[in-house]
Amino acid sequence: MTTTADLETLLATHEDDVFAPDELAELDDREEFPDGAVRLLDEAGLPAHYVLTPDGDFSRTVRLLRAVARRDLTVAIAHGKTFLGAAPVWVAGTPDQAARLAERVRAGEAVCWGLTERDHGADLLASEFAAVADTDVSVDADADAAGGGWRLTGEKWLINNASRSTLACALARTDPAGGSRGFSLFLVDKEKLPDGSWRNLPKIRTHGIRGADISGFALDGAPVPADALIGEQGDGIAVVLKTLQLTRIACTALSLGAADHALRLARDFATGRELYGRRLADVPHVRRILGRAAAAALTVEAVSLLSARSVHTLPGELSAISALSKAYVPTLTQETLTYLGELLGVRGFLTSPPGGGFAKLERDHRICAIFDGSTVVNRAALLNQMPRLARQLSRRRGDVEGLRAAADLTTPLAPFDRHRLTLRSATGCSAVQMLPGTAARMEEEGPPEAGRPIARMLDELALLEKESADFVPMTGGLPSTAFGLAERYERAYAAAACLQLWLENPPLRTGRLGTDGLWLRACLTSLVGEDDSDVFGALADVVLDTPAREFTLWGGAV
Repeated sequence: MTTTADLETLLATHEDDVFAPDELAELDDREEFPDGAVRLLDEAGLPAHYVLTPDGDFSRTVRLLRAVARRDLTVAIAHGKTFLGAAPVWVAGTPDQAARLAERVRAGEAVCWGLTERDHGADLLASEFAAVADTDVSVDADADAAGGGWRLTGEKWLINNASRSTLACALARTDPAGGSRGFSLFLVDKEKLPDGSWRNLPKIRTHGIRGADISGFALDGAPVPADALIGEQGDGIAVVLKTLQLTRIACTALSLGAADHALRLARDFATGRELYGRRLADVPHVRRILGRAAAAALTVEAVSLLSARSVHTLPGELSAISALSKAYVPTLTQETLTYLGELLGVRGFLTSPPGGGFAKLERDHRICAIFDGSTVVNRAALLNQMPRLARQLSRRRGDVEGLRAAADLTTPLAPFDRHRLTLRSATGCSAVQMLPGTAARMEEEGPPEAGRPIARMLDELALLEKESADFVPMTGGLPSTAFGLAERYERAYAAAACLQLWLENPPLRTGRLGTDGLWLRACLTSLVGEDDSDVFGALADVVLDTPAREFTLWGGAV
């Protein structure tokens, strides 16, 4: 399998068995793992796309995961977790480590990522799970010839695929004093551990994704060889933070799939129900709801597209891009689900037709805002870089070529260069910093109807520039008012993503979505908080006539 079309065809042929909505709903009710669906994806070769090679395409991985999430979030989260667990090796592993892991991932072995602990949650610097060097640890033919190794002790909790995986990437304290250099990452092969050194913790019952293996593991002096260490000793926190720059963007695929699914359910409801002798889809208020939801779906897609391609073209800016993307995309998608739930009314709470699975979808998606850092955590990460982002914004400069390559969906991507990942972006965020220049281009190349929302967005940008110039992160926490600044920065990036995609992809200016700048006008109108019944109604017409898998910017560009 190499294309989204291949995967879509495969999934469509199995909508009556392992990917049947009723079958997946029943598994969810019984809180059972979707073995059949996961096995089908393994056999189809999807795990190969979780291997991030230098000449690979990260945006393809995002598109493929979105196609699965469009059917069922539990399956997508259960299967896609292997990318999250393996990613630290793509970021910091040796060539030999990467090659060995790639072979096992391609073969369908699951990898979990053990970060969080029962008593510490996302506070990684408080982690107690420990690794102690031990020269007596035996090594096998695959291990470091110098001998020696480590013994791991402790517990990791609320870990996706903890019990079902054969490999675990675990963060461990290697210096009792802790601190930013006191932790290291280890790739643990469960199959090579002696009996009794690894213990699976019970599955945790969850509100959503009920069938997923959300559990944990406990190790008791588990011996691992020296080459289980990923990166250098003490690099653990830095490697985690760099890895999150990839995984947070990958997680946006889950929200995109959820938005696709929700729009399909809302469309089917609106076209199949009558109210007072009138088709619900013909009621102006309903059309406005559908149009606004569609605009939100296209906006988060634009953010995800630009961010995913920036992994290759703007890797030095990913510390900012990934944080704002992970904060913005799941949050706007959850708001959209709430909005569409009001349209569905009581049917949105039903677990069987005519609700059509919306209740399960809404429950399942809630976790997406928490994976790999909650919305608050990601906004705090963005705010901690705000002084530098503000300075760069005032200079109106950015990486012109890198941004253009990210936005032009037909441009071949440069090889992924892990060495360009940084903990803080020295160059800020090019998309936001170049937004005034992008808006100026739109005056010449854009649809005239987009002028008003663009002008409003520039007013928002001016306010962002003024407020961010005076912002100083506070030691010991951030005031609640500061998070409004992060939200404004996210919206500026979203607007920039929409404008850049429009300018660099002529096919996005054609067809029903592109004519007269319909999708762009709808997205910008929504971003600046306006309520244009005409533009949302016109976008609703497209939604009502278009299959969910085809209502996408990507499909209109390539």
